[in-house]
Amino acid sequence: MEHILGLLRIRVIRGINLAKRSRDFRSSNPYVIIRLGKQKVKTRVVKSNVNPEWNEELTLSIADVPNIPIILRVYDRHSFTRDDEWGEAEFDIRPFLDEVVKENVIEGTAIKTMKPNRDNCLAEESYIAWENGQVVQHMILRLKNVECGEVELKLHWIEGSHGSTNDFGIK
Repeated sequence: MEHILGLLRIRVIRGINLAKRSRDFRSSNPYVIIRLGKQKVKTRVVKSNVNPEWNEELTLSIADVPNIPIILRVYDRHSFTRDDEWGEAEFDIRPFLDEVVKENVIEGTAIKTMKPNRDNCLAEESYIAWENGQVVQHMILRLKNVECGEVELKLHWIEGSHGSTNDFGIK
């Protein structure tokens, strides 16, 4: 059995201006699938909306600092045909995990800011901060392979049964 470092809780807050692929946008039924390696988690379907509010928490277990990104894909649910993919985004959680191990950080302080660039899917600056005794990261991801659309997320870390975050061995 693998030793779990902790859990990554991902709040999928909302979709913003998702692509209208059908003639009748009211038939758009978006949902999100998030993958890390073999793990896969999914939001509920929001019916008839290109600006869906999911506000759902999904959880991935982290057994080791991943060398692969987390992949987020947005789909449009269909009743009788294959669901359409409405774009994807990816993000690296290593910068987030680097901050989990730090001590003596002032509550509410942004401890790291990440800027959008060619190597990430950030639509705007993302910050990692301490809130209510937890490391959190707010981000808006721009979807790739589609004409428009963004997804807003909030990450937070839940310690493993291992004890202090300093015992995680994250470098």
